[in-house]
Formats: sequence, structure tokens, C-alpha cells
Amino acid sequence: MRLAMIGLGKMGANMARRLCRHGFQIVGYNRSPQITQTLAQEEGLIMATSLDDALAKLSTPRYVWLMLPAGDATEQSIQYLKTTLARGDVVIDGGNANYQESMRRGETLAEHGIGFIDAGTSGGIWGLDNGYCMMVGGDKTHVDPVIPVLQALAPSPEHGWAHVGPVGAGHFTKMVHNGIEYGMMQAMAEGLSLLKGKQEFDLDLAQITELWRYSSVVRSWLLDLTAEFLAKDQTLTHIAPYVADSGEGRWTVNEGILQGVATPVLALALHMRFASQDSEGYTNKLLAMMRNAFGGHNVKDK
Repeated sequence: MRLAMIGLGKMGANMARRLCRHGFQIVGYNRSPQITQTLAQEEGLIMATSLDDALAKLSTPRYVWLMLPAGDATEQSIQYLKTTLARGDVVIDGGNANYQESMRRGETLAEHGIGFIDAGTSGGIWGLDNGYCMMVGGDKTHVDPVIPVLQALAPSPEHGWAHVGPVGAGHFTKMVHNGIEYGMMQAMAEGLSLLKGKQEFDLDLAQITELWRYSSVVRSWLLDLTAEFLAKDQTLTHIAPYVADSGEGRWTVNEGILQGVATPVLALALHMRFASQDSEGYTNKLLAMMRNAFGGHNVKDK
């Protein structure tokens, strides 16, 4: 099977590599041509110099897999494909798009007879070796032909991929997955901070996280990764206390509000990321002044 992979960043490039190694013919296009050239030399990827060139190198029905940043980049590409592709062609969005946007895009493309699949993709930089978790939404007639692709990307043909529902369901599932991820990370970070803070015990966080990896209730891949970097450095003095949020945590918390479902752990984990991003600290300055105003408590000068 031949398909186009548009967007060869960290995820897209490794997904293209994995598919090439499984015998698929991948036509690759990226705004920066260096990675395309590298993949062509190392993996046999078919180079494309533009989106149009990539489409020209496909046979019908054409399958175009987008691995682009959420927002304008994805929207502009889909709007262009809407007028360029033909009936029966299929667009697959494997980026972190908002599921509501995916539903709208699916409806728009369907008006032109073009199929749409939203593929929530998890696995990060380790997906090349370990495989990706693929959460796929779309019509069965569009998903079935790409099942071999999903099986190749997944850890095994039987595990790590699923057609979870109609258009939008894939990105919705991935959105909630990332919200849970925020909560797990926050809980682990807080617990390890407590261990580190008990100075009289002089606890070895590398030893403890390695210990927890075996038969512990909290064992997980996230714990594996944490134990690995703590074994190299427990001080983290070179790391700024700033945690970015990609957007999916916000979407998950908003969904909880829309449904009226309590998600306090997910919401607090998101707000803790916001707190790490606050370089001005204006909220805390206000709190200090309030304490001073009603109780005469001292204010610490900067």
C-alpha cells in the first residue's frame, strides 16, 4: 500500500520510518526538505517536493496522513485537500486536533465525497521502537482499508490500535487520554517531591522509583521513564520549573464542564501547569498584599 505522510516532525518522521520498515511505500513531504532527504536515503521513503507532488505520486484512492500541529497548519492543509482530492480519497489526521474540529472537518470533506479519519496517536519519541497506540475514529468503509497501516504502527497487529467510533471519536479518546496523563504525572511528581523533602531519611529517589517498577500498584511506563532519568540525575538543577501544556488538557477539562462531570484531579493538574508558567506571579503578589491588609502580615520584598 502507498500513502502520503505530510509533516515529518519527531512523530511523523518516526511513523514514516516504521511504515517503511514494514514494507509500505511512503510518500513524504515536509516544509524543511532535510528530513525528507534523510528518510529517503535511510528508509527508502519516496520524496515529494510539495503537497501537490505528494498527491501526484499516489494511486487512487489516495490516502493522505497528516502529522501537523493542531490549528492553522492542519486547517489550511485540509481546506486545500478539500478542493484538490477526488471522491473516494481519504484524509487521516494523526495530530492532536480538537475532536470538535475533527467532526466539522469530517462533515466538510464528506460533502465532497472525501473520507476522513481522526487518529489519536500516542507513543512519543519511543513509538518507532515500541509501536504507537492508535485511537481511530471514522466510517468503517474508510478505516478498514488502512487497518494494515494501523497494525504496522501499533506494538503488534493484535494490540495497541482500535477503531473506537465515528469521526471525532479518535481525537476525543486521545484528548481524555492526555487529560489522564496530566493527572498521573502530577500525582507522581508530588509524591516524589514529598520523598525528597524528608531530608532526615536521605531517600534515594532512583532506588525507590526502580523499586516501584516491580509488582507495585503504581508501576507504569511513566514510572519506567522517571526511574531512568532519576538514575542519572536526582537534583534536576539544570531544569527550569516550567511545564508546558499542549492544549489537550484544557480541552479535557472543558469537556468535563460541558458534561457536568467532576474532574478535580485533571483540572488541578492542568492548573498546576498554568502556575508553573506564571513568570510574573501576580496572583501570589495579590495574596501577600491581602494578608498584609487584613492581618498586618509582613510582605517579603523582591
